[in-house]
Amino acid sequence: MRGAVSTFCPLTRLCAGVHKRLQCRGSSTRCVESFGIGPAPHAEGVRAPVSTAPAPRREIPDATVARLPVYLRVLRTLLADGVDVVSSEELAEAAGVRSAGLRRDLSYLGSYGVRGVGYDVARLADEIARELGLTQDRFVAIVGMGNLGHALAAYSGFATRGFEVRWLVDNDPAIVGTQIAERCVVALEELTRQDPDGLIVVIATPPAQAQDVADAVVAMGVRSILNFAPCVLTVPDGVEVRKVDLATELQILAFHEQRGRDDLREVNP
Repeated sequence: MRGAVSTFCPLTRLCAGVHKRLQCRGSSTRCVESFGIGPAPHAEGVRAPVSTAPAPRREIPDATVARLPVYLRVLRTLLADGVDVVSSEELAEAAGVRSAGLRRDLSYLGSYGVRGVGYDVARLADEIARELGLTQDRFVAIVGMGNLGHALAAYSGFATRGFEVRWLVDNDPAIVGTQIAERCVVALEELTRQDPDGLIVVIATPPAQAQDVADAVVAMGVRSILNFAPCVLTVPDGVEVRKVDLATELQILAFHEQRGRDDLREVNP
């Protein structure tokens, strides 16, 4: 004779948040099996639980890496709104991507969600943050205190996304020692004496000085550079450089705007 099945659902907050979607009312067995955890034990024998270990992770394409921060921003907004579970369609719509593409991106993390339910928001946010390296302290040094450097120094988005702007750097004697965004500007030589662990350097200098700055920070052990200078930096293997060229982005937008007008003229000559 089978043992009595408990009517108490063993999953607390997460399960309660998705009962309506699962229609999990009758037994703990149905609820637990819906999450892939395995059935409740019976007197006739205990079935082996389904493994909840994530699938092995594969090499993640750059395009997927570029979308992970967008997913993380959406997930953190959902958490702040008290949402515990989100479907792939809902998450994809909020992130501005197709649901199939989102599922493919998340499969690289070994995260597949639960069919018919979706993703545990908190867990998925933790997985993405861990993959992005945001579970450890990250510090930012902004080099070049011109107009762009001033704007970056005052940008509040760094702190809200886990990056502490610790150093503002310039080699102009008239700027070194002054206060910008409540931080004291130091010379590049002072920066090169710091511990490079967890440090990301943002280069916002004119192009003529950018390579010298890159050489100096690479020599101190920095392995991550965000370059706003309109030039190509030469760095050794093992150093990652991300380039942000606002003028180039504007030119690309101008191309698409012109192409759109040309298409409109063909439709309405």
